[in-house]
Order: sequence, then C-alpha cells, then structure tokens
Amino acid sequence: MSLASGTKLGPYEILAPLGEGGMGEVWRARDTRLGREVAIKVLPEGFAEDPERRARFEREAKLLASLNHPNVATLHALEDVGGTHFLAMELVEGEGLDVRIARGAIPIEEALPIALQVAEGLEAAHEKGIVHR
Repeated sequence: MSLASGTKLGPYEILAPLGEGGMGEVWRARDTRLGREVAIKVLPEGFAEDPERRARFEREAKLLASLNHPNVATLHALEDVGGTHFLAMELVEGEGLDVRIARGAIPIEEALPIALQVAEGLEAAHEKGIVHR
C-alpha cells in the first residue's frame, strides 16, 4: 500500500511523513479511536513479503513492547491492515539528532546530556535483549 497524507490505515489517519530508515518509512498519524497523534513505522513491502523478515519485525515489536523507559518511544500497537505491517508508537516531538548535528558542532555542555540519554535508552534495550540497528 502506498501511503500519503489522508490515507486511512485501520484506525489511523496518515498526516505527514516524518522520515525514512532501514526498516521503512515513519509517518505522523492520528489514532482516530483515542484521538491522539502517533508515529507509524511501516515495514517495506519487500520485507513484509518475506516471512523471515516479517517474523523478525514481530519479534522485535514484542521485545520493544516490554520496554518501559523515558528515553525509548512506547509501542502502542503492532498492526497488519490489508497486508501493510506497521507499528504505532509514541510520537516524540522535537528536533532530530541528525537535524541538530547538521546545524554544526554541538558544544560539550549540550552534547553530554544528549549522549547520556541515548546511552540510558540503549542500556534499557540491551537489558531486554534488543539490539538497535
């Protein structure tokens, strides 16, 4: 399924693209049941058609659901709507680290708290057996 603003994906209405990574596209969406905005991470079609990759996606989602940490986005749902496999996650507002880095060097007094938060989130994930890719 090709997504665009206004597309309905089960109870979610796609609002705008947020980014793209190795595991698919991420979209801002509205959960029409609960009236809140979420981030939707869509597994690429090629991955979704591969039973092994789809199973890995589902295993990692279940592990992520076991995490409860302030530096890790909360997983709300693992969904399959018409063959489109996706995660509905907490929408974390703010500037991405990639955007901040693109603006120039980060002073040490700003970089240290960021690095600490990233490390704490990764530590929580590693304690649950989750490897960040």
